Amino acid sequence: MSNDQEKQKRSIRRWLKDNLHKLLKLHNTPHEIALGVGIGSFIAIMPVYGLHTVMVIVAAFLVRRANVIAMLVGTNVSLPPTLPFITWIGYSIGKYILGKEYPSLHVADFRHWDPKKFVHFYHPLFIGSAIEGVCCAVILYFLTRWFVQKRRARKAPATQAS
Repeated sequence: MSNDQEKQKRSIRRWLKDNLHKLLKLHNTPHEIALGVGIGSFIAIMPVYGLHTVMVIVAAFLVRRANVIAMLVGTNVSLPPTLPFITWIGYSIGKYILGKEYPSLHVADFRHWDPKKFVHFYHPLFIGSAIEGVCCAVILYFLTRWFVQKRRARKAPATQAS
């Protein structure tokens, strides 16, 4: 493993650790935190590039029980290293669901971005991303809720003993 890869691995671990600490310090129920992460991850996967923050603000007003900080943490599912994979999976799901002949999505399409060509990809990408987003949101909701409950249960006896 190269030095750059090792640095990237450490920075990802650090990012995860920092965000988990932020989530655990929130004074919300595990459900409210998990709901925020789930909604944020759904928003992150949707191909509405440049509008994710606006969508989080709208979601914060619509779903008052969800924690806004957790929503913002959830949107970090879609980081530059994961974006091509998320896009490819969403597009593949959309192509399969729609059953039409759509062009294949290649790495070169990401390197040589052409908005005119993107129009042909968008419909299956949007449909597939919505399905992928729901799946990701549900999975991250339950993982986050379990993790927060477990972590708080472990810290609760220490707090009660004080």
